[in-house]
Amino acid sequence: MPSLPKELQRLAWLEYQTSAAEEYELAMNLAGDFARANHEVIHQRISEALGADLVLATLENHHNFAWRVERPHDQSPVYIHRKGATPAEKDVLGIIPGSMATPGFFVRGLGETAERVLEHPSLNSAAHGSGRVLGRNQALKKLSAKDVRQQLEKRGVTLLGGGLDEAPDVYKDSRQVIAAQADLVQVWAEFSPIIVRMEAPKGKG
Repeated sequence: MPSLPKELQRLAWLEYQTSAAEEYELAMNLAGDFARANHEVIHQRISEALGADLVLATLENHHNFAWRVERPHDQSPVYIHRKGATPAEKDVLGIIPGSMATPGFFVRGLGETAERVLEHPSLNSAAHGSGRVLGRNQALKKLSAKDVRQQLEKRGVTLLGGGLDEAPDVYKDSRQVIAAQADLVQVWAEFSPIIVRMEAPKGKG
């Protein structure tokens, strides 16, 4: 945006209700639908491999995404871009995962209702995960694949696919992260990983 001060000219936006903005929103939502479809295929394949129908409920955990929030009383909708965050609207169910070897949590949002989203300090948001203490490149340089495998075996976790950039030591303590946002979400259950599949093993599809 050349009309902005020099230090802000790298920023840009699309005006609401323009064709460019509508095309962008459609493309973004298509990408989200594609991710959701991939998750459904993964869940189906796991169920088939185990020979059981394990689906009791489905919870989505979109993040790094922009949500359109409709508001009443002839107010324009707002778009909330949550980078590293996930919705935590009042009574909305969600997931905040840990790491390959630490607990994840099923949560219920404590935010405002959708029409009052701008009144909530977090804009009805919570962390989408534990957050990193090591960047991806740092992890590849500092961590040992052998040590990570031993760490996972010790905790009873079977690793089917996943790189050093997603190792447990890359992330913050998930319990501390949850405790720090007790005013944003209420935990109603927790789970521990037993099988991790984050990427295909090398040489396989």
